[in-house]
Amino acid sequence: MSTPEGGPPTHSPDVPPVGTRVVVRHRLPAPDPVSGATLTDVVGDLVQAGPDHLLVRTRRGEVAVPRPSVTVVKELPPRPSRRGAPHLALSVEDLERVMVGAWPAPQGEHLGDWLLRAADGFTHRANSALTVGDPGTTLEAAVDAVQGWYAARGLPPMLTLAGPAGFRPAEDPLGALLLARGYLPRVMTSAFTASVDGVLAVLPEQSSPGVALTTSATLEDRWFAAYRGYREAPEGPARAVLTGSPEQVFATAQDDQDVLGVGRLGVASTWGGIAAMYVAPRARRRGVATALLRRLADEAGSRGIRSLHLQTDTDNTAAQRLYRRAGFVVHHEYTTLRRP
Repeated sequence: MSTPEGGPPTHSPDVPPVGTRVVVRHRLPAPDPVSGATLTDVVGDLVQAGPDHLLVRTRRGEVAVPRPSVTVVKELPPRPSRRGAPHLALSVEDLERVMVGAWPAPQGEHLGDWLLRAADGFTHRANSALTVGDPGTTLEAAVDAVQGWYAARGLPPMLTLAGPAGFRPAEDPLGALLLARGYLPRVMTSAFTASVDGVLAVLPEQSSPGVALTTSATLEDRWFAAYRGYREAPEGPARAVLTGSPEQVFATAQDDQDVLGVGRLGVASTWGGIAAMYVAPRARRRGVATALLRRLADEAGSRGIRSLHLQTDTDNTAAQRLYRRAGFVVHHEYTTLRRP
């Protein structure tokens, strides 16, 4: 996903970002002589979305599909890397890629397989380089390029490093290089996953007296005001991230006085990403967070989503307890390293 300077991503609204695994249904130039079919599918990674054709890397090589013949482009999850439940079957790198679409930065550019992201400083995730895969050059040159990219945007260079739960940045070649250059890691973040059915089975439908739960596909002012009440969220950058997924749902818990809590579901790559969970201090220990989580899982299930992901820092013990009780398990961990 490359962007013009300061502008939105250049992919068209009906085509997922470059790098996404897709199925492209398109018309054949002539009916198949055996079956008579007039449509066929191409499945693989989208490597180019030009004005004249879509280029898809399949198992058998790259296939160029003329734009006029395309009828549907559907986003697919990465291919499972191991056996097991779908929410556990992806590799660390593939889940990191999946999570991008649920919290998308308005500016992005690839450096080989790495993804450089910027959102005018709003959140670490949306303003750090996702360092999964091969940057296409040496690690030293890649870090130099990352530093230059962020300097051009007036932002400090930050790089996200992911690995199995309990990994140490110093044990990773990139992590060791960054530490040697004076980068400092922030607290580790747990990437949790769960099946939608599992969450719904664990969390009963609840109703708290005097508390109303509502959902909206649009970012309402009351939701945004509550979100900004507990964290810094500049108007333009925050709205761009919060509304930038292919689809999103905003959940609100409210009583007769004010908003008690909020949460967001971002849908991308056939996964649901839960984020922006907050409950006002006066409403805590009343089941509001559990009710919001249940409602967002319901919304995911109604859209055919089977798997959920979310992230929370390892030192946020209250959130860790909530998500574990709800059926989430730690898939991997990551940290963001920043040069002071």
